[in-house]
Amino acid sequence: MNTFIRLFVLAIALTAATASAQRDPHDLGDLFISADLHTIAVHVSGSTPEINTLANLAFKAHGRYRLVTTGGAYDIQFSQVAPSQVQVNVTKGGANVLSQVAAGTSMRNAFFRAADLAVKATSGLKGFFSSRLTFISDYSGHPEVFTSDLFFGEVKQITHDNAQAMTPRWSPDGGKILYTSFYKSGFPDIFLIDLNTVQRTTFVSFKGTNSGARFSPDGSQVAMVLSGEGNPEIYVCNAQGRQVSRRTRTPSVEASPCFSPDGSRLVFTSDAAGSPQLYVMAVAGGSAQRLPTAISGYCAEPDWSRGDPNKIAFTVRSSRGFQIATYDFSGKTPTKVVSKAPMDAVEPSWLADGRHLVYTERAANSRSLCLLDTETGKSTRLSPPSLRQASQVSVWNP
Repeated sequence: MNTFIRLFVLAIALTAATASAQRDPHDLGDLFISADLHTIAVHVSGSTPEINTLANLAFKAHGRYRLVTTGGAYDIQFSQVAPSQVQVNVTKGGANVLSQVAAGTSMRNAFFRAADLAVKATSGLKGFFSSRLTFISDYSGHPEVFTSDLFFGEVKQITHDNAQAMTPRWSPDGGKILYTSFYKSGFPDIFLIDLNTVQRTTFVSFKGTNSGARFSPDGSQVAMVLSGEGNPEIYVCNAQGRQVSRRTRTPSVEASPCFSPDGSRLVFTSDAAGSPQLYVMAVAGGSAQRLPTAISGYCAEPDWSRGDPNKIAFTVRSSRGFQIATYDFSGKTPTKVVSKAPMDAVEPSWLADGRHLVYTERAANSRSLCLLDTETGKSTRLSPPSLRQASQVSVWNP
C-alpha cells in the first residue's frame, strides 16, 4: 500500500494536493507579468462577427502580438469562403504579404489554420492556434477524458467510464489517446481510445499500477510506469502494448516519462535524490543522469518541447505553492521559473512554437487550463467556468 501511495502521489504529481488557503481564488483574467518589448503591432478583423471575435481572441492571447486599431505593422483580414474554408490576407504598408485559403474540419478549425499561416508570415514562429487539447474534467460527475480546440470550442466528452480517468496523452497523428483509468478492475490500467471509432481497448493491465503512458514522437513506442515487479519503474513497449521492456532498476519511485523530440532519450521524475527531481536517460536503457535544475526541492511533470528541443517544462515547488519552470540545455541560465500564477500552476504541455504552453491553474476548489507565454509570463485562461475542474492537459500540435 505504501508503494502505491508513493506512486500515485508522484505519477499524478499534484492533482490531488490542496492549494494554499491563503491564495487568491478569484479569476484575474489575463495576467501580465512583464512587457515584451518585441511585440508586433497588428490589426486583425474578420468578415463575420464570429470570425472577427475568434481573430481578436487568438491574437490577443499570443504573446508575440499587440492589437491596435490603426497604425499596425500588419493588417490581417480573415474571410469565410466556404463552410470549412477561410481565406487570410496579410498586408504591410499596403503591400501584399500573404493571401491563402486554409481548409479545415469546420469553420473554426479552418480559421485557426489560417491564423497559423498569418503567424508564420508575420513573426516567423510556428503557429499553434490549430492545436487540440485532451484533458480531464468531472463535468459529467466523474473525471473523464475530453477533447477540444485550443480555445475550448468543439468540446467533446470521449470517455464514459464512470471511474477516475487520468493523464490522457495524444498519439502523434492525433487519432488516438492513451490514458489511465480505474475502469472495471478498480485498479489503474492503461487504455487506448481510437478517436475515429471511439472504441476503447485495454493497452496494458499488469499486476500493480499501470500509469503515465506516452507515445514516442514517431508513434512506434510507448513509455510508461509499471509496478508489477514490485517497484514503480519506467518501461517501454511497442505501439500495440507488446514487447514490454524495463528501462530503470532503482529502489526509488519513477514517474511521468516523456520522449525527447528525436525519440532517442527519456526525461522522467524520480525521487532517487530524496525528493522528486528530473532525470534523462537513453530510450534503449543505461544509466540516468540528473538534470542540474538547482531550482527547487520538488521538480516533476516534465514535458520536452518539440518546437524547441533544447527546452523542458516542468512543475516546481515555489514558496508555499507550485509554478512552471523551464530547463534550457543551451541557455546560460538553464533553469528559470516562467509562471507567476496567483495560485498553483502545474502540469505544463508545450505548444508548437516552443515558446507557449498550456498548464493547469489550481486553486483550493477549482482547476482551469491556461495559456502561458514563457518569455513574458503572460497568462490567459482558456477553459470556461462551466467546464468544471479541467486539468491534466495534453496538447496535440498538427
